[in-house]
Amino acid sequence: MPRTRTLALILAGGAGGRLELLTRHRAKPAVPYAGTHKLIDFPLSNCHNAAIEDVWVAQQYNPISLSDHMANGRPWDLDRTSGGLLLLQPRLGHDEREGFQQGTADSLWRNGPLIREFAPEALVVVSADAIYALDYGKVVDDHCASGATVTMVTYEVDPEDADRYGVVQTDGDRITDYAYKPDEPKGNVIANEVFVFDPEPVLDLLDELAEQAGDDALEDLGDELLPRLVDDGGARAWHFDGYWRDVGTVEAYWSSHMELLDDSQPIALDDPDWPILTKAPVKRSSARIDAGASIADSLVAPTSRVAGTVERSVLGRGAIVEAGATVRESVLLEGVTVRAGATVTRAVIDEDVEIGADATVGEASADVALIGEDLESGGTVPGGGRHPQDEDDD
Repeated sequence: MPRTRTLALILAGGAGGRLELLTRHRAKPAVPYAGTHKLIDFPLSNCHNAAIEDVWVAQQYNPISLSDHMANGRPWDLDRTSGGLLLLQPRLGHDEREGFQQGTADSLWRNGPLIREFAPEALVVVSADAIYALDYGKVVDDHCASGATVTMVTYEVDPEDADRYGVVQTDGDRITDYAYKPDEPKGNVIANEVFVFDPEPVLDLLDELAEQAGDDALEDLGDELLPRLVDDGGARAWHFDGYWRDVGTVEAYWSSHMELLDDSQPIALDDPDWPILTKAPVKRSSARIDAGASIADSLVAPTSRVAGTVERSVLGRGAIVEAGATVRESVLLEGVTVRAGATVTRAVIDEDVEIGADATVGEASADVALIGEDLESGGTVPGGGRHPQDEDDD
């Protein structure tokens, strides 16, 4: 049986303002995860493991932080003479599709001519800010067999979070209603931003919507495109019941790391049957655990050094916890140093930040503390006192 000609488009151009300081100097898909990976690794690895060989990444905000990590697609076997990884950038020129994208639908429309030229039989469109392992190939096969115009991967979320997503109503596997970020959701089944489209009718509809919009740019897929496809009867659901977490907020980002530390281990990044691949690090030597150190229920990345106490935390490459320092329920990104006597609790600390001796960051019963690299003291939280959550946002 011949394989379906499939193109995967990863939408990676958003600014990620809800992640606050973590996306001030990096693209959201370039945000580190689990001490060893980045968010973009998940959709790229899903493509690799599903044997999808043509993957395009639409970039815009802080693209260098992302391009450097993707390394021409080599970690995911996408550095090919024909096909493989293609990075899409905003274009300046003399056609109507030049300029910066204003949303996910606008990004798809602006790249429509390139997609038509490639002529895929199935177009997989995904975001890059969620943690999950999913065989896109199975979704493509079911989509093509169904005759649908769009297949939306659906997921059940906490009812209190449903208003952050596109909420769907279904009759069997047919989607009967789609509401994008509704004020009063009718349920908790959402479209989790993994879509398989029949390319031609969808691109035709985008052209129609763009013409109707005139000088106004299209926005997100959920604003007009997906509701129209549902109203036309061409939308179906493919329910996913594995582990899926949107980590687009600081609280969700922290919570997902804490879930990694559960005994059940909801997702294994080194699963031999579905590995989450990443760029080979420059820092490869082993972590060092000094005499007197105490580590429990934690992940410690290579080149880290622990002499103090680390409990239920994730330490990135090169992180240092000195003797007498304590880190609890926290995420330390690459190069963070926690000096002697300091205490870090329920916090996310960005790369290369130094927590000074005897400083106290975060509280067990408070919101997650976020300490970014843009500190007036040159990247060091001074010792001898408390440091509140940094609420500076993008």
